[in-house]
Amino acid sequence: MSLDLISTATVSRKGSQMTLSSDRTRTDMLRGLRFRVSCPVALPGEPGYERCTPWNGVPVNPAAVVLAATPQDVVHTVKFAGAHGMTVAVQCTGHGATGVDGDTILVLTAGLATLDVDTVGRTACIGAGLSWQQVLDATTPYGLAPPCGSAPGVGVVGLLTGGGVGPLARSIGLSSNYVRRFEVVTGTGALLHVTPQDSPDLFWGLRGGKSTVGIVTAVEIELLPIREFYGGALYYDVAAVLHGWRTWCADLPESITTSIALQQLPPLPGVPEPLAGRFSVSVRLAAIGDHGEAQRLLEPMRRVADPVLDAVSVLPYAAIGAVHADPVEPLPVHEDHAVLRELTAEAVDALLAAAGPQSASLQAIVELRHLGGAFARPPVHRDAFCHRDAAFSLITIGVLAPEIAAAVPGNAAQVVNALNPWSTGGAFPNFAPATGAERLVSSYDQETLFRLAALADRHDPTGVLATGQVARIRY
Repeated sequence: MSLDLISTATVSRKGSQMTLSSDRTRTDMLRGLRFRVSCPVALPGEPGYERCTPWNGVPVNPAAVVLAATPQDVVHTVKFAGAHGMTVAVQCTGHGATGVDGDTILVLTAGLATLDVDTVGRTACIGAGLSWQQVLDATTPYGLAPPCGSAPGVGVVGLLTGGGVGPLARSIGLSSNYVRRFEVVTGTGALLHVTPQDSPDLFWGLRGGKSTVGIVTAVEIELLPIREFYGGALYYDVAAVLHGWRTWCADLPESITTSIALQQLPPLPGVPEPLAGRFSVSVRLAAIGDHGEAQRLLEPMRRVADPVLDAVSVLPYAAIGAVHADPVEPLPVHEDHAVLRELTAEAVDALLAAAGPQSASLQAIVELRHLGGAFARPPVHRDAFCHRDAAFSLITIGVLAPEIAAAVPGNAAQVVNALNPWSTGGAFPNFAPATGAERLVSSYDQETLFRLAALADRHDPTGVLATGQVARIRY
């Protein structure tokens, strides 16, 4: 028995259960899906198909798009795909989308938009079509904080199934720590309600394993009693600030989560004038607890250099997205990523040489996140997320503008490779989406991979959900 990491780029399921003799036969077959579901189904060229275009702009060309309105629509789509030798992928906003081809039916979850907030019990039951911003809008007026990521525009489910390293990660840990229950459709078409008590194995795999073991249609999470925080960002035009940040964050309490970004932001609407079209450095901060103490602890960074823009203050939790200020409009980007065991002065020099103002870097953002604290502690219920011992994470984000699109990925690899001496070789599931065995190996340790593969073998024996990448067991 061996563990094989199979990328759907190299494994085809064409003809596994039937042979389509012509495009017309195939089209007629796919149109038959409309009689199985209660929602619209769009084939290429039909109204609604264009909705599959993801936020990050990667090529997505599925055989059909299912605009799911109920969990049963997902159930029937999975069963239909299994009966016809096809695969099923799922997408909410498409921030972390990977390529989808013509052998796959794509389920869009925007229609699964239910939201039930219990303000007394401090919980929220959230449909898979909702973004964190929608949950923020519904919960923060009651002084309740959903454990969202740095970009509130992303889908709730996608963040949670990948773990979720948010702007308060050092203070509260992973976002997925706060999941109480999943509603999920497995590769056999079974609709299950998964809790740590009733289905501990699935509950483990759904927190960190992405969609390996099922398509989540709803989730119940805990809400935190956080009304406001001290945070935002300081912006500088001096690259050497990175050295000051490295020494400053070494002794921070876990009540403070911080990151730093080397930025070359284009002159677009929403980009502040002092930052547009020029190199800048952004020190991000989110602190809970004593705001006065957080302000005192930030003072050394304010003295490292004069900020060109100081946007740090006491903010309502509803404004948590202001910390990272991620774009809110769709943008074709390429991301690369690494996990670091340490950040030495030599590592900072290497990063500045690769992505600093004199480097000719093509990356719009190169970010380091400080980890540790609550992020490093295991949750009450174990999960499939690995690399909690990481000290920092690195991510590059390059805008795929036509004149540089071909060169951006190679340049991103150069930036990441510059920090190889300090890298663990690991990666986080939600960062820099990619497919293939190499990405799986970097995201999970061997024991976790084997356990995820066993779950997939049990709950998706014919590989209906084997899109993008999946670990399988071969005998």
